[in-house]
Amino acid sequence: MKMLSRKATFNSHGQDSEYFLGWEEYEKNAYHEVENPSGIIQMGLAENQLSFDLLESWLAQNPDAAGFKRDGESIFRELALFQDYHGLPAFKKALVEFMSEIRGNKVSFDQNKLVLTAGATSANETLMFCLANPGEAFLLPTPYYPGFDRDLKWRTGVEIVPIQCSSSNGFQITESALEEAYQQAQKRSLKVKGVLITNPSNPLGTTTSRDELNLLVNFITAKGIHLISDEIYSGTVFDSPGFVSIMEVLMDRNYMNTEVWKRVHIVYSLSKDLGLPGFRVGAIYSNDVAVVSAATKMSSFGLVSSQTQYLLSVMLSDKKFTKNYVSENQKRLKQRHQMLISGLQNAGIDCLKSNAGLFCWVDMRHLLSSNTFEAEMELWKKILYDVRLNISPGSSCHCTEPGWFRVCFANMSEDTLNLALQRIKAFVDSSTTTNNNQSRHQSNKNQRRKSFTKWVFRLSFRDREASER
Repeated sequence: MKMLSRKATFNSHGQDSEYFLGWEEYEKNAYHEVENPSGIIQMGLAENQLSFDLLESWLAQNPDAAGFKRDGESIFRELALFQDYHGLPAFKKALVEFMSEIRGNKVSFDQNKLVLTAGATSANETLMFCLANPGEAFLLPTPYYPGFDRDLKWRTGVEIVPIQCSSSNGFQITESALEEAYQQAQKRSLKVKGVLITNPSNPLGTTTSRDELNLLVNFITAKGIHLISDEIYSGTVFDSPGFVSIMEVLMDRNYMNTEVWKRVHIVYSLSKDLGLPGFRVGAIYSNDVAVVSAATKMSSFGLVSSQTQYLLSVMLSDKKFTKNYVSENQKRLKQRHQMLISGLQNAGIDCLKSNAGLFCWVDMRHLLSSNTFEAEMELWKKILYDVRLNISPGSSCHCTEPGWFRVCFANMSEDTLNLALQRIKAFVDSSTTTNNNQSRHQSNKNQRRKSFTKWVFRLSFRDREASER
């Protein structure tokens, strides 16, 4: 180990989080409807598998794109040769138009301000390298995606300071929470360089309100810091209120070409909205020329292949397809979301009201043996090993209240989700029966103790009367 660097040997990757440990256990005993029907069902993976048939249908109807042909002629050699890190102009144009379409064309994006990256993970890390030095900090509202502990901190040396949000207002961001986080950073002698949010939120599955976005703009204006809006779930909004991009808020406030305009940056990806995490397509959008320049140079460490860019440029340029895909995908997400909500309610479990994402923020506080994170871990282990479901505990998302869990619903078949819900209900029913039996046993025990006490009292009273007589 002495031959390796401190980065290689220092345990700051976050791999020991329960979020990742649950995945490890799942991989040891993965559910399969035929080969391993009693295995662990993966409900910790925010993956969208509900609309693959739409993608496959398009590919079947457009064989030239998948076969790397243009007008019937092969362009394999053209795509296979060296491409610079700026990306294919046709793909960047198609991507910014798709981003606008998802936002209801209320905002438009300039492809020259877009930097392609190998997924949102790379985009977020690249922005950290561009905006902060090691030992400086970004503020993140809790609960937040567990992977940020790896993506934002591990290689960059940047610190995360939590903005503590509460279930009392649906975990919304407040002015007091922002100020408290800023003060906490100062107490730790950390220079705050910005705020990072996910909108829609991972793990809450809620869109950030316009009031919250305005609050954030006011905050970063007053502090002279950056704002990163990770909007990789923007196309998954399936219910009201609709999605509001931070760019829309800036334009409504006529902040174009101001210093604040240059300090707001967007992260996007096709992993969630288009269900293509394996394609590793992410992007940074910034109005700051210096950030775009630096991020473009850094992107050479994680490029998107030319073949992927070409295929997706043709797909996203098909406006009839994208319009139908976005609409149908959101409809399917809404139906699947409702299926999970109803199934959990049938088991006596509620969720935070949500309108986006591939998961629900599930309230299991009533199933805890005590209001502690130790009790949360105890419940999580029972669900993982006994119920055989991998879900993400709130503590792995830095939630300040024990008993919340992120449960994904779009990465499995309807039959598998039904089985998962059956398992949860059986577990809750069994736990309720056990608790009721224990309560009755304790009640009977207390009653016997009271009866015994009364008997001893009566006996001693009679003895006293006899002695007094």
